[in-house]
Formats: sequence, structure tokens, C-alpha cells
Amino acid sequence: MAGSPDVGYVLKRLRPTAPAFVALKEESRLEGYWMLVRLADSWSGGRNKFLKRGEALFGAWHGRELAGVCGLNIDPYFEGRGHGRVRHLFVSARHRRSGLGRMLVETVIDRARHHFAVLNTRAPQEAFGFYERLGFQPVVGEEFVTHRMMLSQDRKGG
Repeated sequence: MAGSPDVGYVLKRLRPTAPAFVALKEESRLEGYWMLVRLADSWSGGRNKFLKRGEALFGAWHGRELAGVCGLNIDPYFEGRGHGRVRHLFVSARHRRSGLGRMLVETVIDRARHHFAVLNTRAPQEAFGFYERLGFQPVVGEEFVTHRMMLSQDRKGG
């Protein structure tokens, strides 16, 4: 899959069952972020395995270490299949400020362009600037969306 030779990351599809994922999940939980716990729970419960059209879950590997995770789902908060959603973005503290988060989200954006007209996310306040630098626009007044990127004018939102 994609990689960045200058920092040694390799991005590939991920199944969140490996020991390396368990370690990253525990790091996120200890920092007070629960997205990887929810990811593992929904995967093991069969509710979300990123198998629908356009969906994917990516892991960024630095050697044998899983350094980050980011997924793309059909947005469950919208009717139809025109909206994608950035899901479960987390980068290990040791790998932050390296461009890895950008690499993960840009990989999701690239994939989303082939399947969705719109890409949504609900980001924590501390990540607003990150998403805005990537080209997402702030959204006001929607409960489950803080930022949105319009991907295509010729795809319909349904």
C-alpha cells in the first residue's frame, strides 16, 4: 500500500485483532480517548468490519509497531451512501508531529473520492485545526459532524 520512505511508515489495510493493535488501543485509552476501544468492540461484535462499498480501515506501521490507525465508513448518520466518514483516527504519542496523521487522513480522502460525494468527521476540539489544514470546513449546528469536505459535484448525496 502507501508508504513514506523518509519516516519509514507503511500503510496497509488493518484488522484490529493483532497484539500491536491491542497496545495502541491501550495507549489511546490511557490518554482518555475511547475511539480504538469502540473500534475493537464494534469489530468483535460484527457491527462494523469496514466491508461495505468504499469502506476501509488502515494501519500505519513503523517496523513491527502499529503507529496509527484511521478508517473510512459510510456515514451512519446520513441516509443513503453519498456521505463517507473519517473514523477512529489515532496516532501514537511517539509518532505525532511526524506527518503520520496527515498521511492517514489523506489516504482516507483519496479512497473516499472514489466512493462518496461528501466526507464528514466529528473531531475533538484539539483536532479542529488539523482537519481545517487538510481542507475540511467547519460545520455548525449538526450533532454528529464538526467538519466536512465536499469531494465531488457529480456524485449525489444519496
